[in-house]
Amino acid sequence: MIQDVKPRLDRDARREAILDVASDVFQEEGYANASMSTIAARVGGSKGTLYNYFKNKEELFAAYVVRHCAWQRDAMFEIESELGDIREALIKTGRIYLSIVLSDFSMANFRVIVAEAQRTPEIGLAFYEAGPKSGSKRLGATLQKAVESGQLKIDDPVHAAQQFIGLCQNRLLKARLCNVMAEPTPEEIDREVLPAVNMFLAAYGTGR
Repeated sequence: MIQDVKPRLDRDARREAILDVASDVFQEEGYANASMSTIAARVGGSKGTLYNYFKNKEELFAAYVVRHCAWQRDAMFEIESELGDIREALIKTGRIYLSIVLSDFSMANFRVIVAEAQRTPEIGLAFYEAGPKSGSKRLGATLQKAVESGQLKIDDPVHAAQQFIGLCQNRLLKARLCNVMAEPTPEEIDREVLPAVNMFLAAYGTGR
């Protein structure tokens, strides 16, 4: 399972430390109640130091959203270079994807981001562009390689990528969002991913 570790995607340790703290505060208090003063106090500096990196709370929240999406995307596609047998590649991708997206850490962040997207649509757009849209494009590129090797027959790889993700996550994501189940076990994830791969290959596979 994916552990609740803070992603670190920037070489500026101070900026990363601010984003680490901001992530905790946003999850605990929500965007509306979180304050730059609280974040600065937890970081251990003045608000002036905070404003050297982010001009306001909106900019800080946007950076937090983009960093979280980038961490998810990079973790999910760490196996891209291993593409050989498309069935095994899809199983690995599905397992990693559900482990990440349905983890307590990711669900907490997702709820904060979606709640703020209602008030600030540009936050929702930033999340969608950096997360779901970007991830679908990267998975689509992997599917295109399988098309070129004769393992799949697909007209629109990005659309097919979105369909695969939907097959994997549909039931468990709804259950997690409604808070009716805990973080899924590997066995629960496989009960979703393995049939999803079979259905996907039944629709797009060439039998090679």
